[in-house]
Amino acid sequence: MNRLLKIVGILSIAAGAAAGAIAQINVPGLPPPLPTLPQVADPVTGTLRTAQSTALAEVRKLRVRELLRTERATVETDPDGQPIIRRQIGSLSPSPAALDRARAEGFTVLRTESLDGLGLSLVVLQAPERMSTRRALKRLRELDPEGSYDFNHLYLGAGVGLEALQPAPPPVPQTAAPPASAPIARIGLVDSGIDSDHPVLAGAHIERHGCDGVSMPAVHGTAVASLLIGRAEGFQGVMPGAALYAADIFCGHGGGSMSLLAVALDWMARERVPVVNISLVGAKSLLLTGLVRAMTARGHLLVAAVGNDGPTAPPLFPAAYPDVVGVTGVDGKRRVLPEACRGEQVDFAAVGAGLEAAAVGGGFGEVRGTSYATPIVAALLAASLSAPDPAMAQSALAALESVAVDLGNEGVDPTYGKGLVGADLHPGLAAAVTP
Repeated sequence: MNRLLKIVGILSIAAGAAAGAIAQINVPGLPPPLPTLPQVADPVTGTLRTAQSTALAEVRKLRVRELLRTERATVETDPDGQPIIRRQIGSLSPSPAALDRARAEGFTVLRTESLDGLGLSLVVLQAPERMSTRRALKRLRELDPEGSYDFNHLYLGAGVGLEALQPAPPPVPQTAAPPASAPIARIGLVDSGIDSDHPVLAGAHIERHGCDGVSMPAVHGTAVASLLIGRAEGFQGVMPGAALYAADIFCGHGGGSMSLLAVALDWMARERVPVVNISLVGAKSLLLTGLVRAMTARGHLLVAAVGNDGPTAPPLFPAAYPDVVGVTGVDGKRRVLPEACRGEQVDFAAVGAGLEAAAVGGGFGEVRGTSYATPIVAALLAASLSAPDPAMAQSALAALESVAVDLGNEGVDPTYGKGLVGADLHPGLAAAVTP
């Protein structure tokens, strides 16, 4: 019995005044519904919150606590409770004079990354002995008031598989995937590692980056990759046949550092990958701000999950940057996921519940969260943007907005953004109860 229904649809996206681009898009299907769980009313939208969604809203906080417990020697939190690497401060394109002043104060240059694709450099400094990370950041900003300094933050995945709440499903037989055709599109993924030996990814066109070339498969990255380009008998992702540029910034750890995220985005820029899926959430950072501006100025579209910290949580980044496409998730009845974040950072909604995705080791698991809605939006944009271009990127966004289904309050709202996309490609959504 197939664990995922194969759904095929055709979407035509007009790129402004240019001719419309027609792309074949496939949206993963819905498995049988989960058992009914206790429900309470959501305080913001009035939708029903289940015990499951309430637990999911706490997952990232629990992951941060676990990170602090297991990697206490190298990880701590910033004043807002966001995880950072202990005694490390990053700086974007510091001047030689600023670095000389930092060295005179006892700081050590751990490494320098030349971000040639973005026209920047990143220097990671280590604080002197007996100087706290917070004090180190304050001192560097005092030494160079015009510079760009911030903590080396860690970013976590913005969605979970239900294996976090119930036993993992057994693996499926390792059957070979159909032969891959020549890539018709390119899309980027910044996440944890992927299991490219999984049947739905075997034979796919995957370009890897990070971890010194060592493959470190992880649950989150594997699931998102399968939803983007996965293909096998009984399973089809959103863009089968596309070339996936996958950057692992976790490398077996509990979070991906700001410094590795910078290197990954620079790689995407050098490879001219037009649309990058970032299903990660974390802190606002001066470093991340500069990287996002450099990417979007070059015409790349960054598509990020808004996160699952709940409707009253503060904005999470990078989705909360105005230049990043923030994605929320809905269920099969077009209701926002109760645990999804709300606010101006929400640009589009897509299905983010009841999906099955590849699990490490060959099996499948049900996944839920804004992370898994993000690939649908990223793929719809990638279908009409073949290369980074500022004008064409804006046209692709406008075209996607023109086909979005308005949900919630009329017009743009903080729950569904500009509306639901991909609804016409999924029978579970297309046949939903009239709002």
